[in-house]
Amino acid sequence: MSYEFYKTLHLFSLTLLFTSLGGLLLHAMNGGDKASNPSYKLAAAGHGSALVLLLVSGFGALAKLGLAFGANPWLHIKLVIWLLIGGLVVVPGRFPALAKPVWFALPLLGGLAAWLAVTKPFTVMAG
Repeated sequence: MSYEFYKTLHLFSLTLLFTSLGGLLLHAMNGGDKASNPSYKLAAAGHGSALVLLLVSGFGALAKLGLAFGANPWLHIKLVIWLLIGGLVVVPGRFPALAKPVWFALPLLGGLAAWLAVTKPFTVMAG
């Protein structure tokens, strides 16, 4: 598959991730809990599916670009961001008071990940 395919899948997955997590956070900010959210399973499934697709498409794009994972520190930072956003799915259900701060932190994490992807600081080519 082409680099463009992986990049498009990556952006689609990112949209699904933020839509799913945003819906869960908004429900919690409005006083809802996991039990009162009829769409919780759909949003959680979207979140999990998006995480898998992000990982697969991200590593697929890296392979097409010829970039080595271990030699590029910006990729490690992106993986940490991926893990953080992956763990944020528990916030609305277990820590609803944190939903609002996470709502504001999420775009910052996404923006940092985007900046890393666009600038690729300290890139080392696979060889």
